Amino acid sequence: MSLYEKLIELKQEIAKGVIGQEQMVDSILIGLLTNGHILLEGVPGLAKTTTVKAVSDAIDLDFKRVQFTPDLLPSDIIGAQIYDMKSGEFKIKKGPIFTNLLLADEINRAPAKVQSALLEVMQERQVTIADDSFKVDTPFLVLATQNPIEQEGAYSLPEAQLDRFMFKIVVDYNSKEQEYEIAKKATMNSFETINKILDKQTLEELKKEVLNIHIDKELEEYIVDIICASRDPKAYGLEELEDSIHFGASPRATIDMFKAVKAHAFIRGNDHVTPIDIALVVKNVLRHRIILTYEAQARELNIDDIISKIIQKVDIP
Repeated sequence: MSLYEKLIELKQEIAKGVIGQEQMVDSILIGLLTNGHILLEGVPGLAKTTTVKAVSDAIDLDFKRVQFTPDLLPSDIIGAQIYDMKSGEFKIKKGPIFTNLLLADEINRAPAKVQSALLEVMQERQVTIADDSFKVDTPFLVLATQNPIEQEGAYSLPEAQLDRFMFKIVVDYNSKEQEYEIAKKATMNSFETINKILDKQTLEELKKEVLNIHIDKELEEYIVDIICASRDPKAYGLEELEDSIHFGASPRATIDMFKAVKAHAFIRGNDHVTPIDIALVVKNVLRHRIILTYEAQARELNIDDIISKIIQKVDIP
């Protein structure tokens, strides 16, 4: 069985526990193949947590879940230095962040100081407790779910943390047919058991395959043009966006786009990147990184519409 066939088998196994939501599943797989963190946004009940759990069940990786609440402390996530009365010494008690897959459930229910506790580990793959730094296991992936900020009790994530997520996926409702199937299976408790399909070694081999996916220099320059157009829209003939964009996408967006389009091409069964791959991932990479002006927010402009205007204006090679 080829590595690509193994990936298809993995998707079929995940589908035993998740009906529909193909974009969400593909995005999580892209994150696994590129070491990119994923932010899933949607109203409660759209199988965000169920999907993350299904992925962890199908891959032989350690998995831990943290429910973010307003009274959560940073030490509840990363761990703390505690005093051992028996030995009379301080010891390090590691938190749930020391795992392969960390599900940060309803991440925007906790205040900013707790969310900021993830900044170091998401970028450096290490955690500092007291005076010591500890590397987390490989692979390490934060899969965070959040409710729309219009909901009561939800906070906006800090820009520095948002920028560390490769993707922000907006999860929508299932189709009518999928909804019917979900209700039937849930009522009869007939969801199949998910078996482990991949181990860590096979996952590493898949990552190497993604690195070998070819991308033309012209497409790389096209990606950079899209990012630069978000920072200086006037230079690309987008004068109407000058008063709407406060800050454009960061250099991390360019890096993540390069990685994501390769992984997307691999998931589609191709050995090279096409403009279609770029078009299908660009909004996921940019929608949480472009900061709108107060005027644009007051006019309730849609960030996805702004990204669409950029894509339409920048010439495809």
